[in-house]
Amino acid sequence: MTILQEIHAWSKDLAAWQQDAIARLYADRTLSAADLDDLYALAKAAAGIPDPENREPKKLQDAQVAPRANPARVVVLTAVKELANVNALATGAHLPIAGAGITVIYGENGVGKSGYSRVFKHACRARDRREPILPNANLPPGKRGPAEAVFVADVDGVATDLRWTAGAEPPEPLSDISIFDSHCARAYIDNQGDFAYAPYGLDILEGLVGACNKLKARASAEKLASAPSDAAYQALSREQTEVAKKLLGIPARTKAADIEALAALSEAELERLALLNKTLAEADPKQKALAVRQKASRLSSLKDRVAAAIDVVNDEKVGALQVLVSKSNAAKAAAELAATAFKATPGQLAGTGGEEWKALFEVARTFAGVSHPGHEFPGLPAEAACPLCQNTLGQEGAARLLRFDAFIKAAAEKAAKDAREAAAVPFRAIHQASLELMFRDVLVEETTEVAPAAAAACTAIQEALKMRQQAVLQAAAGKLPWDEIPKLSDDPQPGLLDVVNRLLEQAKALEATADEKLRAAMVAERTELDARRRLAEVKTAVLEAMTKHELCRKLQACIDGMETRGISRKSTELSRTTASQELADALNEELKLLKVHHLQVVMKPESPGGKTQFKLTLQLPGGGAPAAILSEGEQRAIAIASFMAEIRLGKGRGGIVLDDPVSSLDHRRRWEVAERLAKESLTRQVIVFTHDIYFLLILEQKAEEVRTTMTKNYIRKTADGYGVHSEDLPFDVLGTKDRLGRLRQMLVEVRKAQKEGDEDRHRYLTAKCYGQLRLAWERCTEEVLLNGAVQRFGEGVLTLRLKGVTVTDDDYRELDAGMSKCSKFEHDAAMAVGRLPVPDPDDLSNDIERLAKWRETVDKRVREIAKTRA
Repeated sequence: MTILQEIHAWSKDLAAWQQDAIARLYADRTLSAADLDDLYALAKAAAGIPDPENREPKKLQDAQVAPRANPARVVVLTAVKELANVNALATGAHLPIAGAGITVIYGENGVGKSGYSRVFKHACRARDRREPILPNANLPPGKRGPAEAVFVADVDGVATDLRWTAGAEPPEPLSDISIFDSHCARAYIDNQGDFAYAPYGLDILEGLVGACNKLKARASAEKLASAPSDAAYQALSREQTEVAKKLLGIPARTKAADIEALAALSEAELERLALLNKTLAEADPKQKALAVRQKASRLSSLKDRVAAAIDVVNDEKVGALQVLVSKSNAAKAAAELAATAFKATPGQLAGTGGEEWKALFEVARTFAGVSHPGHEFPGLPAEAACPLCQNTLGQEGAARLLRFDAFIKAAAEKAAKDAREAAAVPFRAIHQASLELMFRDVLVEETTEVAPAAAAACTAIQEALKMRQQAVLQAAAGKLPWDEIPKLSDDPQPGLLDVVNRLLEQAKALEATADEKLRAAMVAERTELDARRRLAEVKTAVLEAMTKHELCRKLQACIDGMETRGISRKSTELSRTTASQELADALNEELKLLKVHHLQVVMKPESPGGKTQFKLTLQLPGGGAPAAILSEGEQRAIAIASFMAEIRLGKGRGGIVLDDPVSSLDHRRRWEVAERLAKESLTRQVIVFTHDIYFLLILEQKAEEVRTTMTKNYIRKTADGYGVHSEDLPFDVLGTKDRLGRLRQMLVEVRKAQKEGDEDRHRYLTAKCYGQLRLAWERCTEEVLLNGAVQRFGEGVLTLRLKGVTVTDDDYRELDAGMSKCSKFEHDAAMAVGRLPVPDPDDLSNDIERLAKWRETVDKRVREIAKTRA
C-alpha cells in the first residue's frame, strides 16, 4: 500500500473527530481556525458535551484515496471531452492530448485552464482538491448539475471512454495517472533537530499531531477555567448529616436529583424545624407545655363556638326555614280565601273571620268552659247567656256560635295554623339564638399571635353571623328577598383546628424534652432539617459545581483522547518503513538533476530501545545541518524531486500531470525542471498546464534537445465560453515557419477588408500584420541566421551551433530593409491618421514572401557550412 492508503486504513480505528481531521488534512495541508473550532466541537460531542450547531464528523472515503498504480498496465490519455458543469468552461469542450512526449496546455490567466486542472485532480484522485468545481453561475438553477467529463484513454492499447462524474467514484484506471500538487513531500525539522525528509502523505500525521496538541491545550484551558468551587458548601460537608454525605459524594456518587430532593423541604418540614428550634430553646419545658395546652383549650372552645353559631344560620337551616315560611304563607293565603267567603255572610260585623276575631272566638271558647261548665262550647242552649256579650243567645245566637265554630275548624284554616306553628319553631330558634363568639381582647391577641389568618377569619365571621341572623329574620317576615341574605365569610374552623393541633404537638414535644433519649432524637432531627434548609440556600451553587465537575470530567476525556503517542508511533513507523537507501539514492539523483546541489539525503541511524533504525535527513555538503529554514523555491524543488523519485520507485507506467510546476521557482531552476520533464517524457506521458510563456519556450527547447515530441495546445475564451481549445497558438510561441503561416492567414483578412472598402479595418490589419512580420524577422534571426546559438530567454550561448553560422553583407542589408519597412508601417503616426498611404495587399504579400525566401536561403546555407566545418 501507499503511505496514504496505510494512513487511511489505520485511521478507521481512530475517534470520529480524528478521522474528520485526517479528511481535512488530506484535502488541505493546514487546518484553519474554523477547522479547529469544528474539530474541538466534534471532540467534545464525542465526550458527551453537546454541540449547539450539531456538527457531524466527515470521514475520508475510500474512493478519495488513489490506489497504488498498476505496474502491469499502461494508461495513456488522448483527450478530455464532453465537459459539463465545470466552472464556466464551455459545455461539451474538447481538449486533445498527445499520447506520447509532452503535451503543454497553455492558456493565459482567466481563460479556464484551472477548470481543466481541477477536473484532472478530482478524476485522478489527487490529494489537492481544495478548489471546488462549481457549476456555471450563468446557467439557470434548473439546468445545473454535477460536473462531468469523459477521459478518452488507451488502456493497454485499447481505446476506452472513462466517464467521470463529480461525487461518484472515479474510474479506476485514472488512478494510474499521477498528479503533482502542493501536498508533495517536503523537508521539516524533527524533534531531534534534524532537517528530516517527509514523504508524500506523512504531513497528514504531522498535522494531526499538531491539531491534537492545539486542541489539548484548548481543552486544558477550558477545564482550568471551569474548575468547580466548594466554598459555598464546604462548611455543610464537614457535618455529620445526610447532607454532608451527599456533598462529600460529589462528583462520583451524588446525582443532581439527590441534591434537589434534600433541598426541597415541605411546609410541614419547615414548621417542624421551627417547632424543634422553639422547643429545644425552652428553659422550663413542663411549665411551657401546660401553658400551651391551656391556649389550645381556649382556641378549641372558640372553634366550638364558631361551629355552633354557624350551625344556627347555615345554609341548611336557612333553607329549611325558607321552605316552612313559604308553606305557611301559602296556607295562610288559602285560609284567607276561605275567610273571604265567610266574611261575606250578611249581618256580620266588619272584621268577622279576621285574625282578631279568631283570637276573640278562641278566648270565648276558653271562657265558656268556666261560664257554662255543663255544656261543650259552642253547643250552648238558646236560653243560655252568650260568653261574649252575656245576653241570652236565643235560637239565632246559638246557631251563629255553631256556624262560627265550623268556620274555625275548617281545613284551610287548620292548615294555615299548623304551617304557622311549624315555621315558628325554627324562626324562634334563630331569633332567640345568641351568635356572640366572645372573640375579644385577650383571646384576639392570643389567636393573632399564633395564627393571624385564623384570627382575622374569626373577626370577620363574628360580624357576618350577626348580619346573616338579621337578614334571615327580615326574609322570614317578608321584608327582604331570600336570595339577598349575605353569605358567611371564610370559615375559621380549619385554621383554628390546625393551630390547636400544632399547639398540642408543641406541648407534646415540650413534654418529651424531659426524656434525654427523646431530646437527643429531636436534636438530631433538627440538625438534619437545618442542614437541608441551609442546603436549599446554596443549592444553586452546589448544582453549578456538580455541572462543572461533570464538564471537567468530559473535558478530561477529551484531553485523554488527544494523546499523540499512538499517532507519533505510526508516523515513525511509516517514516522508517519508507527510509530506504533506494529512496535516498532516488531523491539525491532527482535533487542533482534539479541542481539543488547544496542538499543531500542521507540515512541517519537511530537506536530506540536498542534497535537500530533509520530516518532520512537532509544535509549540507560535509555533513552540516541546514542552518535556516529552506526557501519557498527550495521547498518546491524538493517537492518536485520527491514526486519524480516516488513516481520512479512506484513502478507505475501511467502518465503524470503537472499544474504550473515552476511556480515559486527562480529563473535558473526552471531550466532544470524543463529538462527533467523532457527526459521523463521519453518513458511516460507528460501533461503540463501553464500560463508561463517563458516556461513554455524553455520546455520547447529542452524537448528539442532530448529529441522528444512536444505538443502545444492553446485554450482561450470565446463566445462559447472558457477553456475552448484552439489550434492557433499565440504568435509569441511560434517558430519562424509557423509565424509565416500565420501571416499568410492574416493577409487573407487584409485582402477581404480592402475588397469590402473598409478603409479603417484595412489600415488596422495592415499595421498589425507588419508588426507581426517584424517579430517574425527577429525570430528568424535567432532561429535561422544564428542557428539558435543565442535565443531570447535562452540559458546561455550554444557555441556548438555557431559552426553553421555566417553573416554576410547581403544578410545585413536584407534584414535591415525588412525590419525598417515593418517598423515604418507599424509605428509611424502618419499611417495611423491616414497621411501615409496604406500598402497594397500585394506589397504586403511580397514582403512576407521576401522573409520566407530569405529564411530558406539562410537555412540551406547554415546546413551546408555546418557540414564543411564538421
